[in-house]
Amino acid sequence: MNINKKNTGQEIEIIVSLSWDELKIYLDKASVKISQDVKVSGFRPGKVPYEILKKQVGEMTILQEAANLAVQQTADRAIKENIKDEQEKIIGHPEVKLTKIAADNPLEYKIILQLAPEVTLGQYKNLNIKEEKINITDSEVERVIKDLRNMRASEKITDQVIKDGDKALVNMQMFLDKIPIEGGQSQDTAIIMGSDYIIPGFDKQLLGLKKDDEKEFKLPYPDNHYQKNLAGKMVEFKVKIKEVYERALPKLDEVFAKNLGANNVDDLRQKIRENMIMEAEQKNEQKTIITIFEKLLQSSQFSHISEQLTHNEVHNMIHELKHNVEQQGGKFADYLNHIKKTEADLEKELIPEAKKRVQTSFVIDQIIKQENIKVTDDELNKAADEQLKIYAGDTEIKKQADTAEFRNYVRYNLLNKKVIAKLKEWNIKNT
Repeated sequence: MNINKKNTGQEIEIIVSLSWDELKIYLDKASVKISQDVKVSGFRPGKVPYEILKKQVGEMTILQEAANLAVQQTADRAIKENIKDEQEKIIGHPEVKLTKIAADNPLEYKIILQLAPEVTLGQYKNLNIKEEKINITDSEVERVIKDLRNMRASEKITDQVIKDGDKALVNMQMFLDKIPIEGGQSQDTAIIMGSDYIIPGFDKQLLGLKKDDEKEFKLPYPDNHYQKNLAGKMVEFKVKIKEVYERALPKLDEVFAKNLGANNVDDLRQKIRENMIMEAEQKNEQKTIITIFEKLLQSSQFSHISEQLTHNEVHNMIHELKHNVEQQGGKFADYLNHIKKTEADLEKELIPEAKKRVQTSFVIDQIIKQENIKVTDDELNKAADEQLKIYAGDTEIKKQADTAEFRNYVRYNLLNKKVIAKLKEWNIKNT
């Protein structure tokens, strides 16, 4: 076996060459493996001679299988023997490419190993970042209570005209300069009066109408509307009332409060306020961490960023997005249709954010090294036990609990948490 190595600073290429004689042992193994599944009259499975099998399946099929077996048997040794000095710099998984494969010729393949970049950290202490003050007003609490009452409202069909608080079921068409808007047609759309459905003022146009009434009207879309093609435009609506429901909100009393896990109305208000404060604190923390890393990335320098790692991160992000859509009961194909993008379009769009994620992981690693941040065995064992409790009923997770991969995963998460805690300690300005 002949090996050549090239280090470009961004990746290591190990070119492995096996002579035809060295490949023959794998050709024999490949023949046995293939002939297990190929029926040849007069021969038992796994006992078909090479020359006969070659005529049956083609020599390239056998060569390809032999090459796969050779790579499996020799690649690990080639890596271990040739990257001793760069072991700590290797990131990601090896990429293997067959470069030469032909009968009576040496087999050649290439192993590509990505190298971590050299990272020069920018300022990561004393950034003096201010967190927004949390102030939950009484009106915000009352708005949540109103929403909770609305969610539990009783409904009954009525022949009366639509009044404030009622629900209308409508068929709707939307036009821009008399041209139908794509996606602007809907059937049996539920609209609660007073909820500012679609845009401010829409529900008010339905007040006074009753079942089977039709109406045409125009409304301006806000300049900052998320649908850029409609923002600031005057949109024409055609609606038909399919059904009208009179809604009765439950009384705001002790029974209502107890149904929501509170002792009384005052206790309900207090619990809502506490939940809102907790949610606001979490949003504040996320916003602060994002700000810190944005500043850090702007001032840090990287010798290079692996395109392969960025590509892998894009696929991770797509996988996360698919999972989230499916968790909500949707289909990813429908989601793509809704945003009018192909998966390839989405991948291209996600590249900048994926690159940021990759850079952030290297920044965290560099801070860990510079600050000598460590995870103790006790911390690791405790975190691993807590992780296993979450997946107590998952037998597959339990099987993985004692593996090095699982413990490395837990250790990595703990180190990340420690770095983030330190960054908050170093950079948040108390006012």
